[in-house]
Amino acid sequence: MPRVLIRSVALGQDPLDALEIPDGTTVEEHDLVTDGDVVVGGQSTVEFGVRGRNVLAGERVTFGGDIEAEGDCRLDVWCDVAGNVLVGEDAYLGERVHIAGRLMVSGDLDIGDDVDIEEGFEANGWIVIRNPVPTLVFYFVVLSQLLRLGENDAADELAQALSGDSEDDPLVIPRGSTVSDDAWQASTPATIGDGCRLHGNVRAERLTVGEDNNIFGSLRARGDISVGSGTQIHGDVTTRDGAVTIADGARILGDVSCSELELHDGAEIDGTIRAQGDVRLVRPNDSRDAE
Repeated sequence: MPRVLIRSVALGQDPLDALEIPDGTTVEEHDLVTDGDVVVGGQSTVEFGVRGRNVLAGERVTFGGDIEAEGDCRLDVWCDVAGNVLVGEDAYLGERVHIAGRLMVSGDLDIGDDVDIEEGFEANGWIVIRNPVPTLVFYFVVLSQLLRLGENDAADELAQALSGDSEDDPLVIPRGSTVSDDAWQASTPATIGDGCRLHGNVRAERLTVGEDNNIFGSLRARGDISVGSGTQIHGDVTTRDGAVTIADGARILGDVSCSELELHDGAEIDGTIRAQGDVRLVRPNDSRDAE
């Protein structure tokens, strides 16, 4: 029988300022899958299950399926998980977390007050009952203090710890965002890496899309949008006030609406172009493109 400890600390909130989707992220059936970590800001809704290295979530995050973490899983207060939570190392659950399925932890389990696990739990290591500080709060408060004091080396070490010592970039979903088959919606800038396969319309302050992606939905932003080489967008590309840049080999299977358009030679737009300002065709020998 694991030993049980009880302790308590204060609560807070987590600051995240961009939607970041790393290289190779895919949606498989009803799961969001990435090789690196998953970091979700508070009061967000992720209608998928999630599979990643370490999974960290702020307060009041809702997950629509299972969570599978190869390393640690940290869920802050009032998080809700519609399925099972399977953790390869340690798990940390804040108070009033609800898990509709079963919790399986290979390592230690830190658990807050009034946690509801409908189908029970199993932990192979220590069980600590407490009211834990939200994980994202702890990391960001310490990180900000180190940067303020000029301790850049120590800040770099903490940032590496947050990413699980992995060479893979984390998947970051900012506070108050919604991720589903219908839409990836954030009020912040968004970056999509290379080689991703995503379902749903992407909505953000501005959008940078890498190479060789397949996005089954439209792109919409208030600011600039750029689409990398080899990427296919199965929908419209629309910006209210910004410019759109479409690289060589990219294909837009819809309309493009923007203030200005930079279209590289070899890019394809299957729909209508609506640009309030200039439309510039960039060829390979264009001196303005040369380094």
